[in-house]
Amino acid sequence: MTSHHVTAPSATSSPACPVHLTPEQVEDPHAAYADFRSRDGLPQVVLPGLTTPARLITRYADVKAALAEPRLVRDRSAVPGGSEAGDPQAELLEAAFEGFPAEYVRYISGHLALFDGEEHARLRAPLTRAFTARRVADLRPFVERTAEELLRGLKGNHGADLLGEFAHPLATAVICELVGVEEADRERVCAWIHDFAYGDGSRTVEGLVGIVDHVRDLIARRRAEPAGDLISALIEGDRGRGEPLTDDELISVVFLLISTGITPPALFLAHGFLALFDHPHQLALLRGEPALLERAVPELLRHVSVVRIGASMYATEEFEFAGTLLKKGETVTVALLAANHDPREYGEAPEGLDITREFGRGDGHLAFGHGAHYCLGAALGRLMTSVALDRVLVRRPDTALAVDRGELEFGHWPGDGFHLLRLPVRL
Repeated sequence: MTSHHVTAPSATSSPACPVHLTPEQVEDPHAAYADFRSRDGLPQVVLPGLTTPARLITRYADVKAALAEPRLVRDRSAVPGGSEAGDPQAELLEAAFEGFPAEYVRYISGHLALFDGEEHARLRAPLTRAFTARRVADLRPFVERTAEELLRGLKGNHGADLLGEFAHPLATAVICELVGVEEADRERVCAWIHDFAYGDGSRTVEGLVGIVDHVRDLIARRRAEPAGDLISALIEGDRGRGEPLTDDELISVVFLLISTGITPPALFLAHGFLALFDHPHQLALLRGEPALLERAVPELLRHVSVVRIGASMYATEEFEFAGTLLKKGETVTVALLAANHDPREYGEAPEGLDITREFGRGDGHLAFGHGAHYCLGAALGRLMTSVALDRVLVRRPDTALAVDRGELEFGHWPGDGFHLLRLPVRL
């Protein structure tokens, strides 16, 4: 691995007063990030709504290196001797899931993103085997058909909500088709996930309980009667391949697939549409040259970076990274949005949306992460984005915002910036 560590004499270890970031700063790819990127060391920041500081990594090369650094782990209990430092990840989870039944919270704490090394590899391996490129490619006709059906249902509606009435149900239908949720249950699943991850907080517990109980029942049914879906492949793939996943581990994995397969992709689609509305020249270029879809998808993923801040990581020992001497147990996190707008990587105007941008090998961005925790659903996300852009904007050239830009409504997530609540358009 190429090292981005700075020589020892320039390393800093004594923190200055932490910078308390606002939601506006977190979602702005420049603002505070430009200052942070110019510093020799890593700044200490406190994310919006939290009180515990963490070192923030903002430069593209450093973020990529951090995501592959074995001395930075996701599981805080893996720090030798433990850590007495504060933990923003624990603070975030405690605030988000206060009052939740403990027997259900364990399925969230069993999130793949929070494991490392052999344990992470063991849990991820069955998913990797089941989440094949062929399985994703075979979904294209279903994605195209579902997108068209949703849009026909909105035809003539001068105030259609592209987030709530298109992106959310599309993402729900696609992940449920992949996983194996029956069509009759998909509306309920979408509602549960909305309540859990995107609602006003009044039905968050009901959303989590509903989806976990449904997944538990679905796994039991697939054990008795396998089908051609991903759950069946996960169960079948366990046999003869080392230690099988327990039912609780299967529930955690399938819950992760469904929850991360609906809200983040739906939000990305809505913000991707908005980015093109905000750049009318780029939208006109795409409509005039539909072949540019191949470049527009990775460029929008880079430009939007809907997951702005990555999961917390913890130093397993004292070592120098990016000009900073990290203490054992110290928390660091990566600013994916900042990395994807780093002028060192993307030139003098990284804030611009350029659907003709040519990327090198690989993704050309870090929106899906990097290394062992690279997003399993990346190929599915690219497929769904390509179909949605084609159906909504290219084949329907009159699609436009139905309200003034300043009238759009956004909501704030703790530790993050703002996300669209709805995207009214004329079709």
